[in-house]
Amino acid sequence: MKRLMPFVSMTVAIIAIWVLSCSIPMVANRASADDSLEPDEFTSIVGSFYQNSLHFTTEGMRRCYEADDGFMQVTGIPYKDLSCKNCHAKNCDTCHAQKTESGMVFSIAKAQDMGTCLPCHSREGKTISLDEAAGTPDVHFDMGFECSTCHIAREIHGTGVSPTCMREVGYMQTSCEDCHSEDGIGTPVDTTKRAHNVHKGKLDCAACHVSNTMACYNCHFSRFLETKSKAGNFIPTKDWMFLINYDNKVTSGTLMTLVYENKTFAGFGPYFTHSVMKKGRDCDACHANEAVMLMKEGKKVPIARFEGDDVVFWKGVIPTVDEKIDFLFLNKKDDKWVEVEDAEDPLIQYFCYGSPLTEDQMKKLYMPFK
Repeated sequence: MKRLMPFVSMTVAIIAIWVLSCSIPMVANRASADDSLEPDEFTSIVGSFYQNSLHFTTEGMRRCYEADDGFMQVTGIPYKDLSCKNCHAKNCDTCHAQKTESGMVFSIAKAQDMGTCLPCHSREGKTISLDEAAGTPDVHFDMGFECSTCHIAREIHGTGVSPTCMREVGYMQTSCEDCHSEDGIGTPVDTTKRAHNVHKGKLDCAACHVSNTMACYNCHFSRFLETKSKAGNFIPTKDWMFLINYDNKVTSGTLMTLVYENKTFAGFGPYFTHSVMKKGRDCDACHANEAVMLMKEGKKVPIARFEGDDVVFWKGVIPTVDEKIDFLFLNKKDDKWVEVEDAEDPLIQYFCYGSPLTEDQMKKLYMPFK
């Protein structure tokens, strides 16, 4: 019996660690502000689990950047040599460590505080400030929601298996239907409304309910490497929203453009901007709108243009279609933006499993609806 005791003790310990590693993410999702653990205690339990998460690996960024059609084909600089990777959380303490009078403690409340998220997810912070300035706050933020209200712990801590990117189908499980369904805690979707059934399940909620897309236009990579700062080396814009295919639905998308030593790049992908409207956009905001009709006429949509010294952007919904966007690529000269002279056609990438609209989809958009 005595010989069995070490084995039994080890088995119990292993089971206890396994149970904790499985349950802690769920506990973190519903813990009160007073819950805390010592940092070393938590890290020893879930460290290896977390090390497969996107917050730790930054694999999604590396994969897009180093793809055959990625921006590295323009710069020639490997991802490992860029500072981008330094932004992500390399251990639990980054989000959970809380300074108190008695020293550092592990805090679930700190990780759930939106103030912990926004320093890294700065694009969301910019979205919030622009929407507030325009008097059009996101309907959920306006109700007092924070990031952790919707995003579950497995999306932050990972699943124990390293995904290719955030948009790998099934990785992000937060969805509108978590609340807006018959079994949800929010207002159910009214399926009697024409807009909710006419698209026959092929249109994502975001395509109608996201007002527009937060984008960082014309990232000037040469200046970024020179100054070691993003500030002043891109133009934030929130004027348009792209429609793009993702996971068998049309959803909201974005456009990224970059310039490096006069070489140019443009990437299209699915993107959810936290600028949700209670009422979805009207049919004619997409169907037979100005951008759609330009494309029907065989013309390109001028995504950006100069008005004096200012760069102004196209406003409204734009379908993602090959060779239908007229880009404006810029250099920085004496702290002013100037057009890249004799810019060649950009390298185009569809990232995060996005793809352009099909000819049949465009034919439906050509049709006016009200």
